[in-house]
Amino acid sequence: MAGRIEDYALLGNCRTAALVSKQGSIDWLCFPRFDAPACFAALLGTPENGRWQIAPTTPVRHVTRRYHEGTLILETTFTTDEGTATLIDFMSSTFRHSSVARIVVGVKGRVTFDMDLVIRFDYGHTVPWVERHDPLTLTAVAGPDMLVLRTPTPIKARAAHSTARFSVSEGERRAFTLSYQPSHEPVAEGFDAEASLAKTEYFWHEFSSRCPDVGPWTALVKRSLITLKALTYLPTGGIVAAATTSLPEHIGGQRNWDYRYCWLRDATMTLLAFMSLGYFDEARAWRDWLARSAAGKPDQIQIMYGLGGERRLPEYELPWLDGYEDSRPVRIGNAAATQSQLDVYGEVADAMEQAIKGKLPRHRRIEAIAEVIVPFLEKAWREPDEGIWEIRAEQQHFTHSKVMAWVAFDRIAIVARDMENGREFSETCRRIADEIHAEVCRKGYDAELGSFVQYYGCKCLDASLLQIALTGFLPPDDPRVLGTVAAIEKRLMRDGLLLRYETEQGVDGLPPGEGTFLVCSFWLADVYVLLGRDDDARALFERLAGLCNDVGLLAEQYDPQAQRMLGNFPQAFSHVGIINTALNLHRVKAPAQKRAHT
Repeated sequence: MAGRIEDYALLGNCRTAALVSKQGSIDWLCFPRFDAPACFAALLGTPENGRWQIAPTTPVRHVTRRYHEGTLILETTFTTDEGTATLIDFMSSTFRHSSVARIVVGVKGRVTFDMDLVIRFDYGHTVPWVERHDPLTLTAVAGPDMLVLRTPTPIKARAAHSTARFSVSEGERRAFTLSYQPSHEPVAEGFDAEASLAKTEYFWHEFSSRCPDVGPWTALVKRSLITLKALTYLPTGGIVAAATTSLPEHIGGQRNWDYRYCWLRDATMTLLAFMSLGYFDEARAWRDWLARSAAGKPDQIQIMYGLGGERRLPEYELPWLDGYEDSRPVRIGNAAATQSQLDVYGEVADAMEQAIKGKLPRHRRIEAIAEVIVPFLEKAWREPDEGIWEIRAEQQHFTHSKVMAWVAFDRIAIVARDMENGREFSETCRRIADEIHAEVCRKGYDAELGSFVQYYGCKCLDASLLQIALTGFLPPDDPRVLGTVAAIEKRLMRDGLLLRYETEQGVDGLPPGEGTFLVCSFWLADVYVLLGRDDDARALFERLAGLCNDVGLLAEQYDPQAQRMLGNFPQAFSHVGIINTALNLHRVKAPAQKRAHT
């Protein structure tokens, strides 16, 4: 059985990622890309669905973990009655191969370890053919895939497992490397794990050392920045929402989705995070990915794309996997890619304006896309959609979607003023923005509740309504905003954290129940900053920061009652929230004020 979500740590090489448990087991790994079929899928099933564990043979009395400062190199230190040893795990930063390296280091006494390698290609389904290539090398082949294990440690075969038992004394080191390659190619040369460790350390230090001071939250921000970098597909600049699929939003429930894709919705806040910290190369790469992915007819813009901008992300289920703690189904692909979600046009326009304000070089295609979006969106904004939370039920006139349609026209109007012959175009956009604004204030606000509502005509609330203040749709001190914040605090807060919405209302077409959605609580903290409620903002932020696991990672959601993380992990949106809220509190290049135009 897989451990709790918060018991995992992340490994990555900016092309794919792995999750390692406190017990030294890699229970999730997709080669060679984030969205490739997993060769270790024990996270969503059993050890027989694939894992790679290196752990002491005798009972472990104590376990500690840490990343090497400023890197994604993980150290897990095991203490047993016989002694202490450390397991160093990392993914090599080189582009010559895609590999995991594991080095066991004796610290004190003499510790015996067992290694259990269970390779199961195609999401834990396919048992490969394993054979010895040379005295130090095993190969595992099934169809197009090959994994190559190299180690001086003797390996034995046992019931489709590759196993070993070995011991390390103080100062001794045992190395294991596992590399992926296409099976039709000759077995590639191996690499030196110790030399790769030094190069990988340099790669991450070179990146993270540029992180500026953010006061008491510098270490937390740096860890979140490294996590965002690790979730970036470096060849294209796309950033996946999370490294996993189907970690449940409700244990034993159906809210299990594949997050190994790139959402347009993340664009503005991710750009702000990178630019505010001075990472303009990463911001530009993400902006350029956006420009390529969104290119084409405006009515064909999707809410999410593949790592390279792929559009077809068909959703299907894997019946042979039991799911994380029996949470079924396990889904691959994401049918929400075909949904209508009006807010993404606002995110694209907002990202365009923020990039220009951040002094990124202007991108002609994005400005051209803005021009063709306008005539399409002038009609489309009047229609219902599935909304920011990607409901799988009847479309509604979601207030947040209309607000973000207003953002699209507002931001394009601003940018168009500096475009050649753009004055008339800007005035057209401003007229449409004013029309949307008036309708939202008329139909999206409930005077009886003293609050904006989730969709026209309902009495439901939604944490996305906080974007009314964060996007500058209304000033933060407007009585209608204050009433909305108060209503959200009253109805959506659970143990100091926010739900997205009340799932019991049935708007999303799924069985009720999920955890608090962490990025929503970061939004609330940002609104507190805009309102001058600094003590409340700081208290909420510190509450959220305290939810990070022992190596500084956050999932999508948190269950305050069970005191555990829920949802896919680690979640980019949650770590963007850490960065932007910390900057807002630190008052240095505060993203909330920038975006809200305050």
